[in-house]
Amino acid sequence: MLQALSILDLAPVAPGGTPRESFAASVELARAAERLGYRRVWYAEHHNMASIASSATSVLIGHVADHTTTIRLGAGGVMLPNHAPLTIAEQFGTLETLHPGRIDLGLGRAPGSDQVTMRAMRRDATSSDSFPQDVLELQGYLRGQSRIPGVQAVPGAGTDVPLYILGSSLFGAQLAARLGLPYAFASHFAPDALHAAVARYREEFRPSEQLAEPYVMAGANVVAADDADDAQQQFATVRRRRVRSMIMRQPGAPEYGDAEIDAFLATPQGQQIANMMRYTAVGTGEDVRAFLTGFAESVGADELIVAHHSDDLAARLRSVEVTALAMGLTKESVQA
Repeated sequence: MLQALSILDLAPVAPGGTPRESFAASVELARAAERLGYRRVWYAEHHNMASIASSATSVLIGHVADHTTTIRLGAGGVMLPNHAPLTIAEQFGTLETLHPGRIDLGLGRAPGSDQVTMRAMRRDATSSDSFPQDVLELQGYLRGQSRIPGVQAVPGAGTDVPLYILGSSLFGAQLAARLGLPYAFASHFAPDALHAAVARYREEFRPSEQLAEPYVMAGANVVAADDADDAQQQFATVRRRRVRSMIMRQPGAPEYGDAEIDAFLATPQGQQIANMMRYTAVGTGEDVRAFLTGFAESVGADELIVAHHSDDLAARLRSVEVTALAMGLTKESVQA
Protein backbone atom coordinates (compact mmCIF):
# COMPACT_ATOMS: atom_id res chain seq x y z
CA MET A 1 0.00 0.00 0.00
CA LEU A 2 1.35 3.42 -0.96
CA GLN A 3 2.43 5.20 2.21
CA ALA A 4 4.05 8.36 0.92
CA LEU A 5 4.77 10.58 -2.05
CA SER A 6 8.07 12.38 -2.37
CA ILE A 7 9.99 14.50 -4.87
CA LEU A 8 13.25 14.08 -6.73
CA ASP A 9 14.62 17.52 -7.62
CA LEU A 10 17.36 17.49 -10.25
CA ALA A 11 17.96 21.22 -9.70
CA PRO A 12 17.44 21.82 -13.43
CA VAL A 13 19.09 24.80 -15.07
CA ALA A 14 16.58 26.24 -17.53
CA PRO A 15 17.77 27.22 -21.03
CA GLY A 16 19.36 30.64 -20.64
CA GLY A 17 19.22 30.32 -16.85
CA THR A 18 21.93 30.09 -14.19
CA PRO A 19 22.74 27.66 -11.36
CA ARG A 20 21.94 30.42 -8.85
CA GLU A 21 18.43 30.65 -10.29
CA SER A 22 18.21 26.87 -10.14
CA PHE A 23 19.04 26.87 -6.43
CA ALA A 24 16.42 29.53 -5.74
CA ALA A 25 13.90 27.38 -7.60
CA SER A 26 14.89 24.34 -5.53
CA VAL A 27 14.16 26.28 -2.36
CA GLU A 28 10.74 27.28 -3.67
CA LEU A 29 9.97 23.72 -4.71
CA ALA A 30 10.97 22.31 -1.31
CA ARG A 31 8.88 24.93 0.49
CA ALA A 32 5.91 24.00 -1.67
CA ALA A 33 6.46 20.29 -1.01
CA GLU A 34 6.64 20.98 2.72
CA ARG A 35 3.36 22.92 2.72
CA LEU A 36 1.60 20.34 0.59
CA GLY A 37 2.49 17.21 2.53
CA TYR A 38 5.17 15.46 0.48
CA ARG A 39 7.36 13.31 2.71
CA ARG A 40 10.81 14.21 1.39
CA VAL A 41 12.80 15.91 -1.35
CA TRP A 42 15.94 14.28 -2.68
CA TYR A 43 18.76 15.64 -4.85
CA ALA A 44 20.90 13.55 -7.20
CA GLU A 45 24.64 13.79 -7.76
CA HIS A 46 25.45 14.54 -11.40
CA HIS A 47 28.62 16.02 -12.86
CA ASN A 48 29.55 17.95 -16.01
CA MET A 49 25.92 18.37 -17.07
CA ALA A 50 24.99 21.93 -18.03
CA SER A 51 21.31 21.34 -17.31
CA ILE A 52 21.68 19.91 -13.78
CA ALA A 53 23.08 21.89 -10.84
CA SER A 54 23.01 19.30 -8.02
CA SER A 55 26.65 18.20 -8.29
CA ALA A 56 27.58 19.28 -4.73
CA THR A 57 24.65 17.39 -3.25
CA SER A 58 25.36 17.84 0.45
CA VAL A 59 25.88 21.60 0.02
CA LEU A 60 22.55 21.95 -1.77
CA ILE A 61 20.75 19.91 0.89
CA GLY A 62 22.13 22.19 3.59
CA HIS A 63 21.04 25.29 1.71
CA VAL A 64 17.49 24.02 1.23
CA ALA A 65 17.33 22.79 4.84
CA ASP A 66 18.15 26.31 6.03
CA HIS A 67 15.08 27.59 4.16
CA THR A 68 12.62 24.88 5.26
CA THR A 69 11.59 23.56 8.66
CA THR A 70 10.05 20.08 8.66
CA ILE A 71 10.35 18.21 5.36
CA ARG A 72 12.96 15.49 5.08
CA LEU A 73 15.81 16.21 2.66
CA GLY A 74 18.44 13.94 1.29
CA ALA A 75 20.55 12.51 -1.47
CA GLY A 76 18.93 10.46 -4.16
CA GLY A 77 21.71 9.83 -4.35
CA VAL A 78 25.35 10.25 -3.51
CA MET A 79 27.46 8.18 -5.89
CA LEU A 80 29.58 6.62 -3.17
CA PRO A 81 32.46 5.33 -5.36
CA ASN A 82 33.20 9.00 -6.16
CA HIS A 83 34.00 9.68 -2.48
CA ALA A 84 35.69 8.32 0.61
CA PRO A 85 33.05 6.89 2.98
CA LEU A 86 34.52 8.93 5.85
CA THR A 87 34.02 12.17 3.90
CA ILE A 88 30.34 11.38 3.24
CA ALA A 89 29.83 10.38 6.88
CA GLU A 90 31.24 13.73 7.97
CA GLN A 91 29.14 15.68 5.47
CA PHE A 92 25.87 13.98 6.31
CA GLY A 93 26.72 13.82 9.98
CA THR A 94 27.11 17.59 9.81
CA LEU A 95 23.75 17.94 8.05
CA GLU A 96 22.00 15.72 10.60
CA THR A 97 23.61 17.63 13.48
CA LEU A 98 22.38 20.95 12.06
CA HIS A 99 18.95 19.61 11.02
CA PRO A 100 18.17 16.67 13.31
CA GLY A 101 15.66 14.12 12.14
CA ARG A 102 15.41 15.52 8.61
CA ILE A 103 18.30 14.02 6.64
CA ASP A 104 18.35 10.93 4.38
CA LEU A 105 21.31 9.39 2.57
CA GLY A 106 20.60 7.46 -0.62
CA LEU A 107 23.60 5.71 -2.14
CA GLY A 108 24.37 4.66 -5.70
CA ARG A 109 27.41 3.19 -7.41
CA ALA A 110 27.23 4.84 -10.86
CA PRO A 111 29.64 7.70 -11.66
CA GLY A 112 26.88 10.25 -12.29
CA SER A 113 28.87 11.41 -15.30
CA ASP A 114 30.65 10.30 -18.46
CA GLN A 115 33.98 8.48 -18.64
CA VAL A 116 36.06 11.63 -19.16
CA THR A 117 34.46 13.33 -16.16
CA MET A 118 34.92 10.19 -14.10
CA ARG A 119 38.67 10.42 -14.69
CA ALA A 120 38.63 14.11 -13.80
CA MET A 121 37.14 13.11 -10.44
CA ARG A 122 40.07 10.69 -9.96
CA ARG A 123 37.68 7.74 -10.03
CA ASP A 124 38.91 4.60 -11.79
CA ALA A 125 36.89 1.92 -13.55
CA THR A 126 37.11 -0.47 -10.58
CA SER A 127 35.82 1.97 -7.96
CA SER A 128 32.34 0.50 -7.97
CA ASP A 129 33.68 -2.97 -7.13
CA SER A 130 34.05 -2.01 -3.46
CA PHE A 131 30.58 -0.42 -3.21
CA PRO A 132 29.16 -3.01 -0.76
CA GLN A 133 32.18 -2.69 1.54
CA ASP A 134 32.07 1.10 1.28
CA VAL A 135 28.40 1.14 2.29
CA LEU A 136 29.22 -0.91 5.39
CA GLU A 137 32.17 1.34 6.23
CA LEU A 138 29.95 4.43 5.91
CA GLN A 139 27.21 2.82 8.00
CA GLY A 140 29.75 2.03 10.70
CA TYR A 141 30.89 5.65 10.90
CA LEU A 142 27.31 6.94 11.20
CA ARG A 143 26.46 4.44 13.92
CA GLY A 144 29.59 5.24 15.91
CA GLN A 145 30.84 1.70 15.26
CA SER A 146 33.75 2.41 12.95
CA ARG A 147 35.19 -0.50 11.00
CA ILE A 148 38.53 1.33 10.76
CA PRO A 149 40.34 1.23 14.14
CA GLY A 150 41.12 4.65 15.48
CA VAL A 151 38.98 6.54 12.93
CA GLN A 152 35.69 8.23 13.82
CA ALA A 153 33.43 10.56 11.86
CA VAL A 154 33.28 13.92 13.65
CA PRO A 155 30.54 14.99 13.30
CA GLY A 156 28.71 11.87 12.19
CA ALA A 157 29.33 9.18 14.77
CA GLY A 158 26.07 8.23 16.42
CA THR A 159 23.86 10.30 14.12
CA ASP A 160 22.44 7.13 12.49
CA VAL A 161 21.49 8.94 9.29
CA PRO A 162 19.19 6.43 7.52
CA LEU A 163 20.69 4.82 4.44
CA TYR A 164 18.88 3.86 1.22
CA ILE A 165 20.28 1.83 -1.65
CA LEU A 166 19.54 3.23 -5.10
CA GLY A 167 19.67 1.13 -8.20
CA SER A 168 18.39 0.21 -11.63
CA SER A 169 19.44 -3.45 -11.70
CA LEU A 170 19.34 -6.65 -9.69
CA PHE A 171 22.69 -5.79 -8.08
CA GLY A 172 21.28 -2.94 -6.02
CA ALA A 173 18.19 -4.95 -5.12
CA GLN A 174 20.25 -7.84 -3.80
CA LEU A 175 22.58 -5.56 -1.85
CA ALA A 176 19.69 -3.64 -0.24
CA ALA A 177 18.05 -6.96 0.67
CA ARG A 178 21.23 -8.40 2.15
CA LEU A 179 21.90 -5.29 4.25
CA GLY A 180 18.26 -4.83 5.27
CA LEU A 181 18.02 -1.33 3.83
CA PRO A 182 15.24 0.46 1.92
CA TYR A 183 15.53 0.14 -1.85
CA ALA A 184 14.85 2.98 -4.31
CA PHE A 185 14.60 2.02 -7.98
CA ALA A 186 15.49 4.63 -10.62
CA SER A 187 12.52 3.81 -12.84
CA HIS A 188 12.13 7.47 -13.77
CA PHE A 189 14.95 7.02 -16.31
CA ALA A 190 15.91 3.30 -16.30
CA PRO A 191 12.65 1.36 -16.19
CA ASP A 192 13.47 -2.01 -17.72
CA ALA A 193 14.44 -4.08 -14.64
CA LEU A 194 11.99 -2.47 -12.21
CA HIS A 195 9.64 -5.36 -11.49
CA ALA A 196 12.33 -8.05 -11.49
CA ALA A 197 14.53 -6.02 -9.13
CA VAL A 198 11.73 -5.28 -6.68
CA ALA A 199 10.67 -8.93 -6.64
CA ARG A 200 14.25 -10.02 -5.92
CA TYR A 201 14.58 -7.43 -3.16
CA ARG A 202 11.42 -8.61 -1.41
CA GLU A 203 12.36 -12.29 -1.78
CA GLU A 204 15.86 -11.89 -0.34
CA PHE A 205 15.26 -9.19 2.28
CA ARG A 206 16.85 -9.72 5.69
CA PRO A 207 15.63 -7.59 8.64
CA SER A 208 18.21 -5.21 10.08
CA GLU A 209 18.69 -2.72 12.87
CA GLN A 210 17.39 0.01 10.55
CA LEU A 211 14.50 -1.83 8.89
CA ALA A 212 12.26 -4.74 9.93
CA GLU A 213 10.44 -5.25 6.62
CA PRO A 214 11.17 -4.47 2.95
CA TYR A 215 10.55 -0.87 1.89
CA VAL A 216 10.37 -0.04 -1.81
CA MET A 217 10.57 3.40 -3.39
CA ALA A 218 9.99 3.74 -7.13
CA GLY A 219 10.74 6.74 -9.33
CA ALA A 220 8.36 8.30 -11.84
CA ASN A 221 8.15 11.49 -13.86
CA VAL A 222 5.20 13.86 -13.60
CA VAL A 223 3.98 16.70 -15.79
CA ALA A 224 0.69 17.82 -14.24
CA ALA A 225 -1.33 20.87 -15.24
CA ASP A 226 -4.87 22.21 -15.12
CA ASP A 227 -5.24 21.55 -18.84
CA ALA A 228 -4.36 18.18 -20.39
CA ASP A 229 -3.15 19.72 -23.66
CA ASP A 230 -0.86 22.07 -21.75
CA ALA A 231 0.61 19.11 -19.88
CA GLN A 232 1.19 17.22 -23.13
CA GLN A 233 2.94 20.23 -24.66
CA GLN A 234 5.16 20.55 -21.60
CA PHE A 235 6.01 16.85 -21.79
CA ALA A 236 6.89 17.14 -25.48
CA THR A 237 9.35 19.90 -24.59
CA VAL A 238 10.81 17.81 -21.76
CA ARG A 239 11.27 14.79 -24.02
CA ARG A 240 12.94 16.84 -26.75
CA ARG A 241 15.29 18.30 -24.16
CA ARG A 242 16.20 14.79 -23.00
CA VAL A 243 17.05 13.78 -26.56
CA ARG A 244 19.08 16.94 -27.17
CA SER A 245 21.08 16.45 -23.98
CA MET A 246 22.03 12.94 -25.07
CA ILE A 247 22.89 13.93 -28.62
CA MET A 248 24.93 16.95 -27.51
CA ARG A 249 27.23 14.72 -25.51
CA GLN A 250 28.81 13.80 -28.84
CA PRO A 251 31.61 16.21 -29.87
CA GLY A 252 30.63 18.39 -32.82
CA ALA A 253 26.97 17.41 -32.67
CA PRO A 254 24.78 19.94 -34.51
CA GLU A 255 21.76 21.71 -33.07
CA TYR A 256 18.49 20.11 -34.10
CA GLY A 257 15.10 21.79 -34.40
CA ASP A 258 11.93 20.45 -32.82
CA ALA A 259 10.75 18.82 -36.06
CA GLU A 260 14.06 16.99 -36.44
CA ILE A 261 13.96 15.79 -32.82
CA ASP A 262 10.38 14.57 -33.24
CA ALA A 263 11.36 12.70 -36.40
CA PHE A 264 14.28 11.11 -34.55
CA LEU A 265 11.94 9.99 -31.75
CA ALA A 266 10.01 7.97 -34.36
CA THR A 267 13.12 5.92 -35.21
CA PRO A 268 14.10 2.75 -33.32
CA GLN A 269 17.01 4.58 -31.65
CA GLY A 270 14.73 7.45 -30.69
CA GLN A 271 12.20 5.01 -29.25
CA GLN A 272 14.92 3.59 -27.02
CA ILE A 273 15.50 7.04 -25.55
CA ALA A 274 11.77 7.68 -25.24
CA ASN A 275 11.44 4.40 -23.36
CA MET A 276 13.65 5.84 -20.63
CA MET A 277 10.68 8.01 -19.63
CA ARG A 278 8.16 5.16 -19.85
CA TYR A 279 6.93 5.79 -16.33
CA THR A 280 5.67 9.34 -16.77
CA ALA A 281 2.32 10.70 -15.61
CA VAL A 282 1.09 13.44 -17.94
CA GLY A 283 -2.16 15.39 -17.78
CA THR A 284 -4.63 16.76 -15.28
CA GLY A 285 -4.82 15.76 -11.65
CA GLU A 286 -7.21 12.95 -12.50
CA ASP A 287 -4.84 11.62 -15.17
CA VAL A 288 -1.87 11.79 -12.83
CA ARG A 289 -3.71 10.11 -9.97
CA ALA A 290 -4.80 7.23 -12.20
CA PHE A 291 -1.28 6.71 -13.55
CA LEU A 292 0.56 6.97 -10.22
CA THR A 293 -1.93 4.78 -8.37
CA GLY A 294 -1.74 2.09 -11.03
CA PHE A 295 2.05 2.33 -11.19
CA ALA A 296 2.42 1.99 -7.41
CA GLU A 297 0.09 -1.01 -7.35
CA SER A 298 1.88 -2.73 -10.23
CA VAL A 299 5.21 -2.66 -8.44
CA GLY A 300 3.95 -2.85 -4.84
CA ALA A 301 5.70 0.42 -4.02
CA ASP A 302 5.59 1.69 -0.45
CA GLU A 303 6.56 5.15 -1.64
CA LEU A 304 6.79 6.97 -4.96
CA ILE A 305 9.41 9.63 -5.58
CA VAL A 306 8.45 11.80 -8.52
CA ALA A 307 10.41 14.24 -10.66
CA HIS A 308 8.34 17.21 -11.86
CA HIS A 309 9.52 18.46 -15.24
CA SER A 310 9.14 21.92 -16.69
CA ASP A 311 11.60 24.64 -17.64
CA ASP A 312 9.21 27.19 -16.16
CA LEU A 313 9.24 27.36 -12.35
CA ALA A 314 5.60 28.42 -12.08
CA ALA A 315 4.55 25.42 -14.18
CA ARG A 316 6.73 23.10 -12.10
CA LEU A 317 5.24 24.39 -8.86
CA ARG A 318 1.76 24.01 -10.29
CA SER A 319 2.58 20.40 -11.20
CA VAL A 320 3.68 19.82 -7.61
CA GLU A 321 0.41 21.28 -6.33
CA VAL A 322 -1.89 19.53 -8.81
CA THR A 323 -0.29 16.19 -7.97
CA ALA A 324 -0.60 16.76 -4.22
CA LEU A 325 -4.27 17.64 -4.56
CA ALA A 326 -4.94 14.64 -6.79
CA MET A 327 -3.17 12.22 -4.44
CA GLY A 328 -4.88 13.61 -1.34
CA LEU A 329 -1.72 15.04 0.23
CA THR A 330 -2.41 18.71 0.29
CA LYS A 331 -2.16 20.65 3.53
CA GLU A 332 -2.21 24.13 2.12
CA SER A 333 -2.47 25.74 -1.30
CA VAL A 334 0.75 26.99 -2.89
CA GLN A 335 0.96 30.09 -5.03
CA ALA A 336 2.09 29.01 -8.48
